[in-house]
Amino acid sequence: MRDTYGRVLRAAAVAAGGLLLAGCSSGGGGDEAKPSRPTPSASGTPTTSPTTSPTARAFTLDPKKAPRDAADAKRLALAILGGPDDWGPDFVERSPYLSAPGYWPVLDTDCAWEAGTAPRSVLYTVTAYSEIPAAGGKGPLRVAATVTVHRTDADADWEMASTLEEALRCPAQELRQGERITGLKSLGVPYGAAENLDTIMEQGSYLADAFKGTQTYSWYQLRIGQVSVAAVVKGAPGRTPAEGTTAQIRVTGLMQARAKTQLGAQS
Repeated sequence: MRDTYGRVLRAAAVAAGGLLLAGCSSGGGGDEAKPSRPTPSASGTPTTSPTTSPTARAFTLDPKKAPRDAADAKRLALAILGGPDDWGPDFVERSPYLSAPGYWPVLDTDCAWEAGTAPRSVLYTVTAYSEIPAAGGKGPLRVAATVTVHRTDADADWEMASTLEEALRCPAQELRQGERITGLKSLGVPYGAAENLDTIMEQGSYLADAFKGTQTYSWYQLRIGQVSVAAVVKGAPGRTPAEGTTAQIRVTGLMQARAKTQLGAQS
């Protein structure tokens, strides 16, 4: 699996042309999920977004704390999942707040996201939807956090590789009717098996029928052992890219820290 992931990472780096050294990501959950996997910028020019700064490298997993079944995985995922307070003080829950049980987005051959079935390698996955509501002439800043618990580290590796492949195969994607991403670029950063950590950053441009012009769409994803966490931000009129970037870095760092604590990891 890791050899395959490494090949995809190299291909992604070439395709991105080195533009995403300070990248972002978009994701696959419910309403926001790549709708809950990688991320973008308004003009197609990459903006500063989560770098590897939220990650503290080189830690050790405790095998005794690894989830063995769906019940363990659900407990773990909900303990890690980022809610509105984790994004920032102005965020609130959206309705519905959590993705439907078993929700798994799939990118079809026409580069459109649709509901699919989670693979057997996934023990549990959940997405939480939050936002800063529209106010003062500004649109709602909508975000989502996803946690997926895989059966093995190799399964989580494969999800990371698949996420990179999706951006290479479909630089333009339809999130749902009336919402799409264009100019999507991605970059993967593997730290190695000994460090139990890999990251993916993606950027593109977000367009929606609800407003004129392009906005930011940002996705950042981490693999921590057999767990992957992702945070996605969709820009809105009147919102600056920095607002989304700050929130994304914050929630990603918190979810990573919780995952390391839950899995018995030590720096």
